[in-house]
Amino acid sequence: MYARYGSSSITPGVKNLILSTIAVFLIQQFIAGREFLEIFGLVPLYIVDRLYVWQVFTYIFLHGDLMHIAMNMFFLWMFGCELEREWGTKEFVKYYLLTGTIAGITIFLWNFNSFGFTIGASGAVFAILVAYALFYPDREIMLLLFPVPIKVKYFVLIIGLLEFIMLPRQDGISHIGHLGGLVAGFLYLRHRYARYGIGNNIFKDLFKKKGPF
Repeated sequence: MYARYGSSSITPGVKNLILSTIAVFLIQQFIAGREFLEIFGLVPLYIVDRLYVWQVFTYIFLHGDLMHIAMNMFFLWMFGCELEREWGTKEFVKYYLLTGTIAGITIFLWNFNSFGFTIGASGAVFAILVAYALFYPDREIMLLLFPVPIKVKYFVLIIGLLEFIMLPRQDGISHIGHLGGLVAGFLYLRHRYARYGIGNNIFKDLFKKKGPF
């Protein structure tokens, strides 16, 4: 998948988020052991029994392997830079961390009695995707597996539906975290930019030719 608009330079907020995530990943891979994951990854029963409440935030910066972190950071770079230019660095970073944390809370509530751990920035990245779809609905991206252009609003709708369909599956992917990020991002933006009418009628918005900005 590829799509870039505007300046090709990386913005400071996106850059710092990527560098921070890479730094944590290197510590995780080469210095820390499994205990690091149990302390800073999201383990619902540890939040209850040990009061590791920070886990709903810190799990965002941990990743399972190179492909996991590469995909999340690629999407953050591809869609996040333009949003940061639109909103400003402070608002963008707040949105990323807030929606990622809400996705973490969603995971905790969904898997309340689980010892399994969840890691990764995917919830925050899905929130970035829904933001891009709401602000730039008719921008087109190219899918690498199927080299045809598709509008961002349709792409996000499709992946949202797929995540919902796959929700009951036990495949090692936190579909509830992805959905939590999508919904958190949508509700936040609907409230934050209410004066523009963003998200008031999501199904009608799918067929608009221009975004609110």
